[in-house]
Order: sequence, then C-alpha cells, then structure tokens
Amino acid sequence: MSETNKQADRAAAAEPENRERAIQSMLSAIKRILAENQPSVYLYGSSVLRDFRLGWSDIDILVLTQKRISEGQAQELLLLRQKMLENEPDNPYYRSFEGGMLTLSAFLSKEPDRVVYWGTSGQRITETYLFDSFCMVELLRSGKLLLGADVREQLKMPEYAELYDDVQKHYESIRRYAQTTGRSLYTFGWLLDIARGIYTLREGAVISKTEAAQWALEQHLCPVPEALETALRVRKAPMAYRCDPAIGDYAETLAPKIQRFADVLEKELEKWRERK
Repeated sequence: MSETNKQADRAAAAEPENRERAIQSMLSAIKRILAENQPSVYLYGSSVLRDFRLGWSDIDILVLTQKRISEGQAQELLLLRQKMLENEPDNPYYRSFEGGMLTLSAFLSKEPDRVVYWGTSGQRITETYLFDSFCMVELLRSGKLLLGADVREQLKMPEYAELYDDVQKHYESIRRYAQTTGRSLYTFGWLLDIARGIYTLREGAVISKTEAAQWALEQHLCPVPEALETALRVRKAPMAYRCDPAIGDYAETLAPKIQRFADVLEKELEKWRERK
C-alpha cells in the first residue's frame, strides 16, 4: 500500500475528530478575516445530514455578511483552504470545503457582489453565486448555524416548481454528460442523483443521496438494481473502493445503466408536466 493510501486510511479511522477539528479551525480563520463584516456562517449538506464520506463528500458552508467583502479579504479567503492544509497536512478535510461567501443583501437579491467561491474544480473571486433549490431546502431545514446571527428567516423556502426545475437541469446534465463513463468513483454519483431526483418529484422533499438510493431500491424503481446497489456500497465506503480495479472496471460500464435509470426520471418529469 502506498504512503498516500496509508495516510488516507489513518484519516478515515480518525473521523469524525479530524473533520470537526477542520471545521472549527476553518471557522476561526473565517471569523478572523471577516471580523468587521458581521458574518453568519452555516454548515449544511452531507455533513449535517450524517451522510458525509471522506473521499466523496463535500463540507458545504455558506457565509453571508452584512458588510461587503473587501478585495484584500477576498484574496485572503481565496486560498484559505490550501493554507489550512499546509498548516495541518495530515488532515485531508480541508480539501473538502466548498461554498460561497458574499453579502446577505446580494444573496437575497441575486445582484452582483464580490463573491468568494470554493468548488471542486478550484476557487475564484466572482460576482454571482448559484445556490439551487436543493441547497436552499437543506439550509433551511437542517442547516447548522456555526457563527453569527441566524438570518434564515429572511430566506424563502423553494416552491415545488423550483425543485422541479432543478431536477430537470440535473436530468439534462445526465443525458448530456453520462453518455460515456470513466473509472472514477464519482461516476456512481449519477445513479444517486437520479434516485434523489425521483424522490423529490414524488415527495416534494429533499433527502440525502444515500437515503434516496435506499428508497429507490425499496420501491424497485431502478431497472438495473445491481448498479444502484453497487453505487450505494461505494457511496458508503469510498475509501475502501478507491483502489479497487474491479470497481473501476465496473464504473466504465455504467453509461447505459445510468441512461436506463434516467428513463425513469424522465417519465416522472413528464408526469408533473402533464399535471401543470
């Protein structure tokens, strides 16, 4: 086993202590940088829904400030994840942080602002921040306030039509990008996204991807259940499968299976359009 894999295994064994330490350290740094901006910092998503898995999941945060973030503050926040990882190289959770930092007024109005964005593909300073209806439901229903005043009473719970629109966008992405698949574990995520989309359309609610996959299997909704069962196993223990060549081989065969499950999602979308 390589030294990198040994380090990952040690980190997984230390969960959730390392994750909690990373969250608290990141919170302290954000508080220091934005001390004059009156920030409200929220944790939401898989970390709060008890569905976080090292090697797959993100630590989703949202920072809403009363005062606009300055250029200097934005530059310091931009590379904060990397700086924290340099200071604590044995804690991989700093790589998992994703989210946006902007003023509450811009978040509400969707007007341009100075926004610090952290994503899977990197970080940037931009003018807008996309926060879809799924994220909003998670924030309002189960989000955890880590710092500052709770401003969620100023936010609006998404209507069913908004959830529908975002499921439609996910569906279109699946049709476009999942025509071929590689060996990445994230390939299995398409199946989980489909399961959650179907659940949301039927129930008008948002649950974790793991729960959605389990529900879809119980309801016998997936025409290729072995694919969804494998996706669920990988989702629950990604570190155990990250170097498994058999799982990589299987991931490469997933495209037609994903598209067959997407057919089910398409029918659910059509049902709602017919009811409108």
